[in-house]
Amino acid sequence: MSVRKPHRLVLSYTEQMMAWLLFLEPDPDSILGQLGLGAGSLARYCSHMLPNKQIVIERNPAVVQVCEQYFRLNQGDRLHVVQTDAQRWVTDPANRACLSVLMVDLYDADAQGPVCDSLDFYQGCADTLVAPGILSVNLFGHHASFKRNMDRIHTVFGGRLLLLPPVEEGNQIVLAFKGPPLQVDRATLFERAHRVQQAYRLPALRWARTLGNIAI
Repeated sequence: MSVRKPHRLVLSYTEQMMAWLLFLEPDPDSILGQLGLGAGSLARYCSHMLPNKQIVIERNPAVVQVCEQYFRLNQGDRLHVVQTDAQRWVTDPANRACLSVLMVDLYDADAQGPVCDSLDFYQGCADTLVAPGILSVNLFGHHASFKRNMDRIHTVFGGRLLLLPPVEEGNQIVLAFKGPPLQVDRATLFERAHRVQQAYRLPALRWARTLGNIAI
C-alpha cells in the first residue's frame, strides 16, 4: 500500500485482476464481487475509481478489523464486507446471478495455494455471475495447484478463458467469461486498452499486447 496514495494499486497482480475492464464497462447499476479481502487494495481501488457497488466476502473478522483500522478501508453505501465463508456464499442459491464481475484472491498462510478450488466452488462462482459476466482469479503459475485450478475453471466455463502472462512474483491471472460469444479484433482491443489506461491508471496497453485477437 502506498501511504500517500492509498487507493493506488501497488502490486502488478492486483492491477491484472482489473483486466476485466478491457471487456466490461463499469456500471453503477451492477455489483462487483470479491472473495478474500487481503489488505483491501482492490476494494479501495474500486471504491475510488469505479461507480459500481461492491460486496467483499471475508471469513476472518480480524482481517476486516485490520483493514479498517490500519489500511483505510471505509465501508459505506457502495462497499459492503460480509463475514462468511467464500464457498458457502457462492453456492448459496440466494446469491445467483447477482454480480457482473467476481474477483477471487483466496490464499492460505503461505499465500500460494488457493483455499477454495473445487469444481463445486468454481461452479458456484459462475452461478453468481450475470451474463455477460467475468470471473478474475489470482493463481500461481509455479504452484502445484495451478493446473488443477485451470482445468476446473476450463470445465465450468467451457474453455472460455484468457490467461495473462505471469508477473515477477509468480502470480498469473485468469479471466473466465460467461454469456454470449466474444470476438474482439486487435485494433478494437488496443482502442479499448488505451481508454482503460487513461481512465483507470492501469497498464492496459501492456495487457493488450499479450492478448492479440480474441474469439472465445
